[in-house]
Amino acid sequence: MELNDANLQTLTEFLRKTLNPDPAVRRPAEKFLETVEGNQNYSLLLLTLLEKSQDDVIRVCAAVTFKNYIKRNWRIVEDEPNKISEADRTAIKANIVNLMLSSPEQIQKQLSDAISIIGREDFPQKWPDLLTEMVTRFRSGDFHIINGVLRTAHSLFKRYRHEFKSNELWSEIKLVLDTFALPLTELFKATIELCQTHANDVNALKVLFSSLTLISKLFYSLNFQDLPEFFEDNMETWMTNFHGLLTLDNKLLQTDDEEEAGLLELLKSQICDNAALYAQKYDEEFQPYLPRFVTAIWNLLVSTGQEVKYDLLVSNAIQFLASVCERPHYKHLFEDQSTLTSICEKVIVPNMEFRSADEEAFEDNSEEYIRRDLEGSDIDTRRRAACDLVRGLCKFFEGPVTAIFSGYVNSMLTEYAKSPRENWKHKDAAIYLVTSLASKAQTQKHGITQANELVNLNEFFVNHILPDLKSSNIDEFPVLKTDAIKYVMIFRSQLPKEQLLQAVPLLISHLQAQSTVEHTYAAHALERLFTMRGPNNATLITSAEMALFTEQLLTNLFKALSLPGSAENEYIMKGRVHPVVLLPFSLLASSFVFPPFLKPSCNPSKPHFNHYLFESLCLSVRITCKANPATVSSFEEALFPVFTEILQNDVQGVLSFFRISTPTLFLHLTWEVPPYIIEHMPAESIIQYRKQIFILLFQRLQSSKTTKFIKSFLVFVNLYCVKYGAIALQEIFDSIQPKMFGMVLEKIIIPEVQKVSGIVEKKICAVGITKILTECPAMMDTEYTKLWTPLLQALIGLFELPEDDSIPDDEHFIDIEDTPGYQTAFSQLAFAGKKEHDPIGDAVGNPKILLAQSLHKLSTACPGRVPSMLSTSMNAEALQFLQGYLQAATVQLV
Repeated sequence: MELNDANLQTLTEFLRKTLNPDPAVRRPAEKFLETVEGNQNYSLLLLTLLEKSQDDVIRVCAAVTFKNYIKRNWRIVEDEPNKISEADRTAIKANIVNLMLSSPEQIQKQLSDAISIIGREDFPQKWPDLLTEMVTRFRSGDFHIINGVLRTAHSLFKRYRHEFKSNELWSEIKLVLDTFALPLTELFKATIELCQTHANDVNALKVLFSSLTLISKLFYSLNFQDLPEFFEDNMETWMTNFHGLLTLDNKLLQTDDEEEAGLLELLKSQICDNAALYAQKYDEEFQPYLPRFVTAIWNLLVSTGQEVKYDLLVSNAIQFLASVCERPHYKHLFEDQSTLTSICEKVIVPNMEFRSADEEAFEDNSEEYIRRDLEGSDIDTRRRAACDLVRGLCKFFEGPVTAIFSGYVNSMLTEYAKSPRENWKHKDAAIYLVTSLASKAQTQKHGITQANELVNLNEFFVNHILPDLKSSNIDEFPVLKTDAIKYVMIFRSQLPKEQLLQAVPLLISHLQAQSTVEHTYAAHALERLFTMRGPNNATLITSAEMALFTEQLLTNLFKALSLPGSAENEYIMKGRVHPVVLLPFSLLASSFVFPPFLKPSCNPSKPHFNHYLFESLCLSVRITCKANPATVSSFEEALFPVFTEILQNDVQGVLSFFRISTPTLFLHLTWEVPPYIIEHMPAESIIQYRKQIFILLFQRLQSSKTTKFIKSFLVFVNLYCVKYGAIALQEIFDSIQPKMFGMVLEKIIIPEVQKVSGIVEKKICAVGITKILTECPAMMDTEYTKLWTPLLQALIGLFELPEDDSIPDDEHFIDIEDTPGYQTAFSQLAFAGKKEHDPIGDAVGNPKILLAQSLHKLSTACPGRVPSMLSTSMNAEALQFLQGYLQAATVQLV
């Protein structure tokens, strides 16, 4: 493609069509761009458009298209064609920094991300002058340009926060520090001086404080792995200025908006993060500065209002105190009784209060409230931070803290008793404080697993929780009802079974509450109780114990789906799955009213709701048809019209596989069909389809490589390996395309496996990768051998590193498939009589031990090979972890 006006016009027209909501117009345009993106100059045409087009929409579209193009194609994979010509690569790197810095902010952000993607592949070896080129722009004095540089640097360096330590990483960080640390420090000092000079110019201050926030983020990234010598030598400069910014209060930067955090709040929040980093990791070096930061952050907390815009700042400030009080070096700062009392009175209790903003969210934005409170996405909330501070203080001062807080709890409950209608928020805070005080260890599966022995949970339940649950008016004080339900849910492993059985019929009645949050919590609490296990791994609550309540439970669950705001409530539908096994056959058959609820699946907006709907359907069909085969025809008559509509409309995300056999109807509707096929279907029945399954999956990867799909793909590939063997996996990949096996390892498994989440999912991947490493001869004797050590290092990273939960910024420009992968949380047909679902089961107890034993076996078969590969290319920290696995397994490499 030549760089001419005709091609620019053609490209403009097709880009505009990609924005058309009509699929008949949009999809052909997208296909056209896919077919031409391999041509030389395609990327340069996009850059020309985003620079010179008179249409701002087209400029932004070109910028997004360019970034996505770079993301898909910049990485060079050995033995694959280079998707971007060397001439284009050179031209892009020669022009993109200038273009980024001269573009409007919306386009600048896209190009900054593109530079970051290129930098991850080419910096520093293939792009040695990138940092130098960026640093020279600091001298421009133009803060539009400077902020563009800082934003790009932040995008490049933030990966240092979760990278494995290695010689390569240290070398890169050293190069960055040598080039960037001094100019960054000088810019930091100069920017602070300019803030003083322009203290009365609000427009200038907004730009300057944006710069200071970015500089503070860069400081965090560059100091995360270790304390660099440069920053240690210049700690006085940085910490003195950070402290000054924490205590700064410029009226011009205060905003009237009560919800959106202002620049001053964002900067102070990041400084709190920086101080917490130093307090946790470099406490000896930071010790001289700690007292002044504790004082400044304390004063900040007691003087900051309750408005939502301060939430991030207050949360980070409290988290700083929480991180400090947990360190043995600093416990003397909190030993005084008056200090603990002051912390409780002025920091913890005020930030546990249920504010007007929380009440508004509870009533008007229930989904967001549930997401933050029930699903654990409340990490940046005041309440979560205050709870963490309570737990931190209890580490060394459990007795005094419990005594002090007990007094406040009793006081708040007394105030509530005086006038419940006026003072109900006092009881809400009291319940939350008790929960924080009592909780020492928690898991999603079991709730609180270790509690503060000084808190009498049973007594509190009887005196203050049970009365709310028993209240005849389930719609009165919905927040307190929700608190009571949550108390039962999270302390279910600590409360005696008698109290849980007492709570079950009360929870069933709360399914009819008008409050979306209240009836959602009731459904979730019931689902959690029904999954509890007692002796011999049997369900704690039996069918006999539920016999009096099952019919009412099922009725109320269905009624709850008709309440406003809950037509597609995933928690209610999930709660519908487990009672199915408690129902007698006659009741189950008569209660089959699924088709009305199947209608949403024809136009799915809540994928998780649909998933649980189909899980419940599967279980109902399985149990009913097994008991009475004659009901098969009734199910067919009820379900097939809906299935036909789904298939005719090609509803994406609703993947179904079903087989009808007489006399039993066996129906499975799953979100990820391939793992189900691999695990459950006989090998001989699918052998002819395996290759086509993989081809379809690769096509999906190529067209829309979302993070969620990659995670599901990784689990599927490794499950295939576990079931059929590493050799079979390598052979089927290479039969699709020569050397495809190596491409998948290099492009997908090695760089992406750290994103896998979930205990079972990680176990599947660990066992599968272990088999590839130790049971695939091609990994030892072909061109794939070079991938052996990186794959082993990726596996150790899966074991030892935090989950990489980052999601590319551009994923909202493509269709995000918000469907669950192959996860235990979405495979709970275990309650039809199976054990908790794990496809590998007891065959592998500890994947780390399996890795050690398998490597030992491999090294015995190939003496000297394994130690040689490890000593030449494995980084030291990963090698240290591996030695620990070998010692635990009592084996050696030979």
